[in-house]
Amino acid sequence: MATIFSHGIVAIALGRCLGYSGYSLKLWVWSVLCSILPDVDVISFAMGIPYEHVWGHRGMTHSLFFAILLSLLVVLGVFRHVPVGSRNWWKLCVYFFLVTASHGVLDAITNGGLGIAFFAPFDQTRYFFPWTPIEVSPIGLNGFVSARGAQVLVSEFFWIWVPVAALLAALQVWRSRRMPGLGKT
Repeated sequence: MATIFSHGIVAIALGRCLGYSGYSLKLWVWSVLCSILPDVDVISFAMGIPYEHVWGHRGMTHSLFFAILLSLLVVLGVFRHVPVGSRNWWKLCVYFFLVTASHGVLDAITNGGLGIAFFAPFDQTRYFFPWTPIEVSPIGLNGFVSARGAQVLVSEFFWIWVPVAALLAALQVWRSRRMPGLGKT
């Protein structure tokens, strides 16, 4: 899996790309929460659920079905003031779906684990992308605060953080050229 830092960075970048820069702190907090929530499935280890089970790590909570359900729950529960079915409501649903689904996408480009059950509960096949350059993060705090954890952060810096920063910079340049005065403070 990628670290919670990278999942959060990607969530915020998605929001910026979709034009959510002026929204409330509530949107950003829920964005980060939705981006890291799929890893709640690590509790399955303590419950004796095998890794490869649909409720095991990188199973159901990493699926696109889970991303749909979570996005609907967040928009209906947290953004109640947005009229159901309105353009803004749908935009928020799609945004939170993308934020949640990005978790599985990032994990599918790591070099460890059993893959991601993108289509659970309908299909329990686990998938990786053909290209897996990101070092898989150790599970647990002890593994993370080690030389291995530092190696993972360096990998994520080059494969996630730098490309995200470049994308956001390019988007800012494009928007400022398209709408002069936008980039000025």
